[in-house]
Amino acid sequence: MRWTRTLISTLRDDPQEAEIASHKLMVRAGLIRKLSGGLYTFMPLGVRALQKVAQIVREEMNRAGAQEVLMPALQPAELWERSGRLAAMGPGMFRLKDRQERLMTLGPTHEEVVTELLGGEVSSYRQLPCTVYQIQTKFRDEIRPRFGLMRAKEFIMKDAYSFDTSLEAADASYQAMYDAYTRIFKRCGLFARAVEADTGDIGGKWSHEFMVLADSGEDGVIDCPACGYAANQERAERMSEVRSQKSEVGSEESEALLMSEVATPDVRTVDELVKFFSCAADRFTKTLIYVADGKPVAVLVPGDRDLNEHKFKRLLGCKKLELADDATVRQVTGAPVGFAGPVGLTIPIYADQSLNGAAGRITGANKADTHVKNISLARDAAVTAFEDLVIVGDGDACPLCGKPMQMKRGIEVGHVFKLGTKYTEAFDARYLSAEGQRELMVMGCYGIGVTRTLQAVIEQSHDADGIIWPVSVAPFAVTLLLLDPKDEAVCEVVDTLERELEAQGIEVFTDDREERPGVKFKDADLMGFPIRVVVGAKGLAKGGVEIKLRTSKDIAIVPVADAAAEIIKRMSNDY
Repeated sequence: MRWTRTLISTLRDDPQEAEIASHKLMVRAGLIRKLSGGLYTFMPLGVRALQKVAQIVREEMNRAGAQEVLMPALQPAELWERSGRLAAMGPGMFRLKDRQERLMTLGPTHEEVVTELLGGEVSSYRQLPCTVYQIQTKFRDEIRPRFGLMRAKEFIMKDAYSFDTSLEAADASYQAMYDAYTRIFKRCGLFARAVEADTGDIGGKWSHEFMVLADSGEDGVIDCPACGYAANQERAERMSEVRSQKSEVGSEESEALLMSEVATPDVRTVDELVKFFSCAADRFTKTLIYVADGKPVAVLVPGDRDLNEHKFKRLLGCKKLELADDATVRQVTGAPVGFAGPVGLTIPIYADQSLNGAAGRITGANKADTHVKNISLARDAAVTAFEDLVIVGDGDACPLCGKPMQMKRGIEVGHVFKLGTKYTEAFDARYLSAEGQRELMVMGCYGIGVTRTLQAVIEQSHDADGIIWPVSVAPFAVTLLLLDPKDEAVCEVVDTLERELEAQGIEVFTDDREERPGVKFKDADLMGFPIRVVVGAKGLAKGGVEIKLRTSKDIAIVPVADAAAEIIKRMSNDY
């Protein structure tokens, strides 16, 4: 491929809307162009790299025994009503009506469609296990599209779905996909860490995310260096801690201290309370009022910690959980927002495990502009249960070994779920067992963000000069810089190298523009092709061509006759 015959242009400056390195480089290197917020056109080089990632995914899915299908992106909304997810997905789902006024959706995922499909195709246990997958465009109406392909409204995803006869068989399918994902990300040149994860709106009881660790990652990852425990922040747990009453109040008579009201006019937030009472944030207990499936419920967390809503929702087993509005808070507590407390509440009260046995606390008084101090939860409040309910952070004790954990950032590139029978029950997707009984199929689902994986490669592999592609997903493995396009001898060498390399299956991109050498060098580094070969009149006069790896500063002068063999050798040794 010659530059002068390719639709490509590079940029010297970063695009204004780009916040992270990979987004900036994809635009500057001419891989993508923005159409609108969260919508991008893939340019020729971007398409080539995207196809490389998709092909790796396809090969490993096939290797794992999955069969490729292609399902409609446009889906009847009634399928989502049957699963109960039409309301749960909320405004994040694109909805439209056809000319018959039937409500349709643009698929963000395909659990409903594939269950409807397999429910009609599978009738006997002899047809199971069965895993199908597709590589297809998905749509999600992101409230704030950002970071280029990382959080877009339209993206390409590989989604796979396994159907089995039992939970034990489903575990084997899950492991097969887990292993395939490990191979996929390794082949893409990514270091991806599998971590325990929340199942979210997809459902099921167990899942793992594959995270690419990066400072720019949107997701928090909790990691234990001592034992290897890892989970995303939504799922992460910590070892139970019991607060000492003595250490909290500095008195052995903490239980004997009586509650007392303190006027706190317009003092609502923890920061304001810290200043007002001149004490640390962990002396306060925040009382949060939520509505779970239409019913109010209270949750207590230490003043220096934040509630993990995912944990709370799992604990309650509710479908919908949201913070109560001002009117509900006033109805439940008798006070405006900012002054809620556990004493006297008649709704269920849950508390973080670290508050079990806590005394000498300061909380809201359920009265405007008032707090109370010297609260003992065991004595003064009717707590339904103490559970691990806060967001885990740096330094918290590992739930497995008790050692301090570390907080890192990650980019989610894949997710695998054990779904169980959530969808097969909703769609009555059954098979006839060997005993002649109609049984529900057991499901798993497995997603890889193909476009996100491509950008994650760049986010994890770049330097100040540009992209550093691994050969496996590089648009071209070799770039030939033709420094003197009007010199016949130079052009002949370039032509010969192109033919020899392409005959060996090596993809070559030749910069044949009439540009200064410096411009070509900068673009070569920006675009990040694994091997750069410079062919110019001066170099040929000195005895050969220059060969340089993108990952090295070393330059080798190689005779023309040996150049193709040397390039192939370096690709084998270094990549």
